[in-house]
Amino acid sequence: MDAVISVNLPGTFLRAREAVREFHRRGVRPGTSVATGKIIFTSSVHELIPWAGHVNFAASKDGLMPLMKSLAQELAKKRIRVNSIAPGGIRTPMNAVAWSTPEDYAGLMKLVPYKRIGESEEIGRAAGWLASDFTDYFFGTTLFIEGGMTLYPWFQRGD
Repeated sequence: MDAVISVNLPGTFLRAREAVREFHRRGVRPGTSVATGKIIFTSSVHELIPWAGHVNFAASKDGLMPLMKSLAQELAKKRIRVNSIAPGGIRTPMNAVAWSTPEDYAGLMKLVPYKRIGESEEIGRAAGWLASDFTDYFFGTTLFIEGGMTLYPWFQRGD
């Protein structure tokens, strides 16, 4: 529990603090961006969805949301944008057990309305978009990239 919480909460805060220091040092760079800086946290669908057996992870991601929103509120006046991306079922080594066999993949698809696993490149493209000036009015927002996993109530109940 301590290791996961330490990485996902104090670790995230400390990295954000260093980014803010650098943004203050550089200031706004006209021609590069209209914002002083952008911080994008990596959250998870488990910011919203409980996950029995993974209490440490779910609790850390649920705690990340008010951290992100509070920092966004605090830093908005300095034109530093703070948001989160919350992936769902993404094809990564971390969750290979959920997609490594046809049976496992079929079980995962019961939780994904869009009926396919997400790819890490989709998270990267979303992060690039969120860091761009196209989203200059986004503050304290979590962008869920999860194929609709948060729409299924039985996932939340653990059925």
